[in-house]
Formats: sequence, C-alpha cells, structure tokens
Amino acid sequence: MNASPVLARLEAVLREQAGLMADLLSQGDAPVETHNGAGPAQIAASGPRAQTHSDEYELLVEAIYEGYLLHYGTPRVVRPPEADLGLLAGDQLYALGLARLIALGDLAAVAELADVITLTALAQGERREDLALAVWAAGARAVGWGSSDSYRRAKTLVHARDPEALRAMRVAAEPAEPPTS
Repeated sequence: MNASPVLARLEAVLREQAGLMADLLSQGDAPVETHNGAGPAQIAASGPRAQTHSDEYELLVEAIYEGYLLHYGTPRVVRPPEADLGLLAGDQLYALGLARLIALGDLAAVAELADVITLTALAQGERREDLALAVWAAGARAVGWGSSDSYRRAKTLVHARDPEALRAMRVAAEPAEPPTS
C-alpha cells in the first residue's frame, strides 16, 4: 500500500531535523499505511477546532501517533534497530507533536493529547488494545471538536479501570448528533 501524504510529510520533517531521528527512518522503504480510512490524525484535522491549520494538526497528531506505535505497536516511519531506542524515539515524537501544538497556542488540545498518551499507556498496561484504540478515536475527536461530558466521563472510567470504560470511550468517539429544532 502506498504511504499516506501525511506520513511522507512526517518523514520529511524528521529528515530535515537530521540527527538520530533521521537515522532511524526506514531505509529506502516508503512508510506503510496501516489503517483503512481515517486514523486519529485525520479525525482531529477534520474538526472545526483544527479548521484553520488542518494540515498542521494532521501532521502533529500523526507524529504523536507514530510515537505511540513506537511504544506499543508497529511504527510506519521510524524503524529503530532495538526496543530501547524505539522508546526514546517514541518519546521524541510525542514531544515533537506536542511542541508543534503549543506553537499553535492550542493548550486545550495539548491537554487532550497528553491525556491520550496517559490513557493509552494505562490501557496497554492492561493489555487492552481495544481500549487504547477507542481512547485514540475519542481523543482525536476531542482535539478536532472539543471535549464533551461523555469524553470526560470516559476518561474517568479508564483511570478507575472501570469495566464500562471501553463502551463509554466508544460512545465518546462517535460524532455528536446535530441539535434538533
């Protein structure tokens, strides 16, 4: 499958920065797209909060998601030769994405993505990939559309390790119904 344009942009940003991250990029291989349809970056970038800087939101969320994949999954752009180096690279991608978001002045989205990093770590610690994916979907929606009462409740349930956390997070990830007249 061909690399998505945002993954190619992320690779270009990392090459421009040079140093360790550029050295860890896949050698000659195009980044591999691993999801069908809209991933967290596309969800966040399509929301009204990201409208004026949608390309930047897509890139920075993709950087944070790639950092997450370096910690817990299969990265698409960065290919470290050993796990410890992958963790450090993942942390650097978290920082890169959050720094770009701070430059946009969106502190609410910084808080949401910091929560995503924390909540997915909790989910992964319990071997709950399903919950981690739901956190990503709901967190991306919160970045693009703003937080909601249902998302705040779902985050509380994840922290409490409540069995209802997955269902609540999936509900929070769903698009809000338009108000009826």
